[in-house]
Order: sequence, then structure tokens, then C-alpha cells
Amino acid sequence: MGLFEDVNRFLENRLDEFLRNNPHLELQALEEQLREQEEDTLRLIADLQLQEKRSQDEILAIAQEIQRWHERVNKAQSHGREDLARAAQEREATLLHQGNQHWGKMEGIKQRIAKAKELQRQIQTRRQQLKAKAKEEEANRTSHQTQSHWETAGWNQNPQRHSFSGVDPLEEQFQRWETEAELEQMKRNLGR
Repeated sequence: MGLFEDVNRFLENRLDEFLRNNPHLELQALEEQLREQEEDTLRLIADLQLQEKRSQDEILAIAQEIQRWHERVNKAQSHGREDLARAAQEREATLLHQGNQHWGKMEGIKQRIAKAKELQRQIQTRRQQLKAKAKEEEANRTSHQTQSHWETAGWNQNPQRHSFSGVDPLEEQFQRWETEAELEQMKRNLGR
């Protein structure tokens, strides 16, 4: 188990180091995570809206049943059937209670939809900020690469250019300078 933990820690450290050295890739990874979160949030919103529609349909069906039983209460009372009127009132009360529960459930779903939509807006805002930062980083990276290119231009030069084509002017300058420095040193030594 210790070996796997060591290898895992080593790989995590290398990945962290790689991402620090390549911040644009880290931004891409974050942007991908946010995109996935936004997709998940949109699926959640769609699912909640479907649940809300079902709740509304159930509430409408219950409301129609309440209306039907209310009419039965009135009908039984008008015909002197108090036993049926009482039973119909109990059924109406049960349906009112069910309707109330479904209404509360629907209100809870509406609140969850509102929170999910707010979360989606926050994710979109964060993605836009991340895209702007990525563009900024890309511009900085491009600028830095251009600067680095000039700083390391000798690295990219063709090594064959000066190797056998005669005397290198820079080599000549250094040889002349080194020779003059040696002559000055000899003159000082003789003057003592």
C-alpha cells in the first residue's frame, strides 16, 4: 500500500508542477469542470421543471376531485342524506389535505428551480471570467514566448552557419581582446 501511495503522491506532485508551469492548461481544466457543472445544473433544472409540471397536473386532478365531492356534499344535503353528506365531506377534506401537500411539494420544487437557475447564472459568470483570464494568460504567454525567443535566439540558430565558413567575427573580437589583456598584464609585470 505504501508504494502505491508514494507513486500516487509523486504523480500528483508532477501534475501540480506541470500545471504551475502551464497555467493555461489549469485554466482549461477549470473551464471544463465548470462546463460539466453547468450541464449538470441544466439537467437538474429540466428534471425539476418536469417534476413541477407533474405536481401541477396532480393538483389540477385533485382540485377537480374536490369540486366533484363538494357537489356531492351539496347534493346529499339537499336530499336529506346526512350520512352520505358527512362521508362526502370527509372525502373532500382528505382531498384538500392531499392537495395542500402537493401544493407544498410544488412550492419546494419551484424554490429548487430558482436556486438551480441562480447556480447556473453563477457558473456562467465564472466561466466568462475564466475565459477572460485564459485570453489574458494566452496574451501574456504569447508575449513571454516572443520575449523568450529573443532572449534565446542563439539557441535556435543554425550551428552550421559559423562552424566551417572561415573565421567567426565574434571569435576574432574575443581573441583580439584577450590578446590585448595579456599584453597589458605582461607590461605591468615588466614594469615592476
